[in-house]
Amino acid sequence: MIEVKHIGKDFVSPKKYPGLRGAVKGLFSNEKVVKKAVEDISFTIDDGEIVGYIGSNGAGKSTTIKMMTGILAPTKGECLINGINPSKNRKANAQNIGVVFGQRTQLWWDLPLSESFTILKEIYNVTDEEYRKQMEFLNKVLDLQEFFDRPVRTLSLGQRMRADLGAALLHNPKVLYLDEPTIGLDLVVKDNIRAAIKEINEKYQTTVILTTHDIGDIEELCSRIIIIDNGWKIYDGSLEVLKDTYGTRRKISMEVKRSKEALNLNLAEKLGVPEEDCKTELDQEQNILSITFNKHKVQVPQVIHAVMEITEVQDIQIQETELAEIVKQIYNNGITNEKK
Repeated sequence: MIEVKHIGKDFVSPKKYPGLRGAVKGLFSNEKVVKKAVEDISFTIDDGEIVGYIGSNGAGKSTTIKMMTGILAPTKGECLINGINPSKNRKANAQNIGVVFGQRTQLWWDLPLSESFTILKEIYNVTDEEYRKQMEFLNKVLDLQEFFDRPVRTLSLGQRMRADLGAALLHNPKVLYLDEPTIGLDLVVKDNIRAAIKEINEKYQTTVILTTHDIGDIEELCSRIIIIDNGWKIYDGSLEVLKDTYGTRRKISMEVKRSKEALNLNLAEKLGVPEEDCKTELDQEQNILSITFNKHKVQVPQVIHAVMEITEVQDIQIQETELAEIVKQIYNNGITNEKK
């Protein structure tokens, strides 16, 4: 459905100089500043996939999405959406896509929501029968009917986001771009929107590209994520592989019967690994022994067996590294120095 082939985007602007003299100099200078927003990104997305497209602020996510929607033309490379070049065939591409920007709306602010939908129906040449069927489905999954006749400006943020999602899906697009669709929403509305996206994907096999900083959205909706950094793709794969490969830390918390017996425990030495691969922390008041270790160097049964040799264990809790921690580490340090 989507082919992105070595696309890049440069933004060229006149060079700015400080002060009044600099402002005058700028009027006569031909010097330009080139900002590379996207360096070289390639990927393919199949029909019906839900893919998380994530990266830190300024990584190039929005620029890539704008090239995929046809708003921007790539400086180099090629982008094809269902076989259409979006920057060269914007009208044809618009019939195939729906877009939701969390901080912007495509609805008419002072008109009732019903009028906005009627206008979009005409823009996208949706027949009366198709409109009726689609509205039945959208009312079921998004519950639009309760505020359908109210002006958009009177809607709450959660209602507006549901309305924007419905508007993007009115013409049943093959590809749906979601940019921060749950930003600022409470937990109940978030869950409802996530459930709606899942149902839409299952019913129509809609391909969904999700850009978000909410890791809950990624874990709930996506089986695959693409991570970009400074205009380069640095990861493209499943959540499971990402967690297994980069979520190397695992934590075991044990409630021990007598904490004094574990007071001088040097578990790293006992297991024959470096201290950075196996660290212990003891809470004597709560009788809780916490062990954080590298799961590629130390196995859970080894840890449990070593502790039970010196003290009686009453309860055990095992925690994997959370996806949010893995992504934060990648944002801070990257995955590798070699760009992929």
